Amino acid sequence: MTGYGRGQSSQNGSKISVELNSVNRKQSDVVVTLPRELAELEPRVRDVINAEVARGRLNVVIAAHYGPKASTQTVALDTNLARTYYRAMLDLQKELNAAGEVSIDTVLRAPGVLRAPEEEEVSIDDQWPSVESALKEALADLVKMREREGKHLAKDLIHRLKTVRECVRKVRLLQPGVLKRHRQSLHERIQKAGIELQFDDERLVKEVIFFADKSDISEELTRLDSHFAQFAHHLRKNEPVGRTLEFMCQEIGREFNTLGAKANDVEISQLVVTCKAEMEKIREQIQNIE
Repeated sequence: MTGYGRGQSSQNGSKISVELNSVNRKQSDVVVTLPRELAELEPRVRDVINAEVARGRLNVVIAAHYGPKASTQTVALDTNLARTYYRAMLDLQKELNAAGEVSIDTVLRAPGVLRAPEEEEVSIDDQWPSVESALKEALADLVKMREREGKHLAKDLIHRLKTVRECVRKVRLLQPGVLKRHRQSLHERIQKAGIELQFDDERLVKEVIFFADKSDISEELTRLDSHFAQFAHHLRKNEPVGRTLEFMCQEIGREFNTLGAKANDVEISQLVVTCKAEMEKIREQIQNIE
């Protein structure tokens, strides 16, 4: 199913943005793009997504924007080292009888006297809450869009299922006449062949009984009614049902294949073809349903 979602989260002057887009696919396929410094979060990102999305190709793009940080740390001054430098410089000046003054500027420029404050390292665990917040916001948008699409697909499936059920209803009405027409046709063929045979002849009756047993489709019709009821029941569920409905389509298709092979009637065969065509359209739509 298709969908799009976007989420943002800010923390400590940094901003995390997440964009999600999904397209139809039979299986689940999640592609995650993360900044290098957040690469360790990929397993957590996948876990959050897999808890909400069970089917489709999902592209996840996470970006981090770091703003300037106001540091509360002061420059580190090593006063003991500064004194040591100052005394050593004075002693050297006296020893060499050198002219000039040893100024504070000279001491401060000596190695190690002044040190810049070290940047505080932010751990992956500290960054995860911000990423998770933006990700869940984007997922909520995506799921809403997919739910709207799912409702439209459900209406289409219900309409097509009604068409199939109506065809099956017509098949059920035609079924009793199949045996009568076969018996009449058999009797006419015997008469055309010049064979004297009564309508209630035992041999004719046996042939009709054999045909009736061979062409009986009552079990298939009963199972189809059960499958249709289950199909409609799962369509009303507020949970992923795509794979279940796909299985139901396979079972319904098998019943139609058997029904078409056993019916021995042109009208019923035409109705079965119509049903199978509609079920194929239903099956294609179901591949887009989570």
